[in-house]
Amino acid sequence: MAAKLKKGDKVVVLTGKDKGRRGEISSVNPTENKAVVDGVNMAIRHTRQTQTEQGGRVQKAMPIDLSNLAILDKNGKATRVGFRIEGEKKVRYAKTTGEAI
Repeated sequence: MAAKLKKGDKVVVLTGKDKGRRGEISSVNPTENKAVVDGVNMAIRHTRQTQTEQGGRVQKAMPIDLSNLAILDKNGKATRVGFRIEGEKKVRYAKTTGEAI
């Protein structure tokens, strides 16, 4: 099945501690049904100091479930994603506006 959310999509968080926050998907893991969104679901990771980099507490974006994300349409509102055939290609489109994504 084709992916409804892909790397580079602008999304909004629907549930959880970051509800309402917006960001861009930096990576998607379809086998675990999770995605990493920049600036959302941040956690602190402790790193050991090495010769090349400083140690300490580093904030890192953790994966969030795809069901808790909704893509933003051109108006900046959350929408669902549908698929349709245009010519020979399968295209994703926003259900609210009907425009191809």
